[in-house]
Amino acid sequence: MDMMVWHALYLTWLIAGALDFSLHRASSIESTSGLRESRLHLAQIAILALAATLWLSFRPSPAVFAMFLALVILHAVTGYWDTRVAYPKRAIRPVEQHVHSILDIAPWIAAGAIYWSMPSEAYGSAFMLHPRPLALWLFAFVPALFLTGVPAVHEFWRCWAYKSRQTQ
Repeated sequence: MDMMVWHALYLTWLIAGALDFSLHRASSIESTSGLRESRLHLAQIAILALAATLWLSFRPSPAVFAMFLALVILHAVTGYWDTRVAYPKRAIRPVEQHVHSILDIAPWIAAGAIYWSMPSEAYGSAFMLHPRPLALWLFAFVPALFLTGVPAVHEFWRCWAYKSRQTQ
């Protein structure tokens, strides 16, 4: 698949993440599932940041792919846990459920793309440091920071502030 298509899909995924945070705000997450759910959002972002760092840092290999896949599975489990925490406390409207569909499937698509794009000579190597170009690092992390990182930290801060006001 053309690299421009992958970039567009990545940005679509990040925009879905930003939309998800705006839906959390609209459902008043701070007064419902609060810090417990917000911590899980930060955990999911950290898991995927680790997966992206792994992919950007090492030469493709079965070991790198296995670690990437383990992180994708951990993200999925954390996402399920997130929904289990949120569901009894706040309404998860249909639009948010559809946004979650995008957020849930994208890491699996990335895992498949990585697997099928690994060169055949990658099958004999393990973890070999081979950083990707700086431009790719910037493309991976700068939009993610602004579209999901900042909203996640802001959500956490709102939840923390709400809880602090409630305990006074």
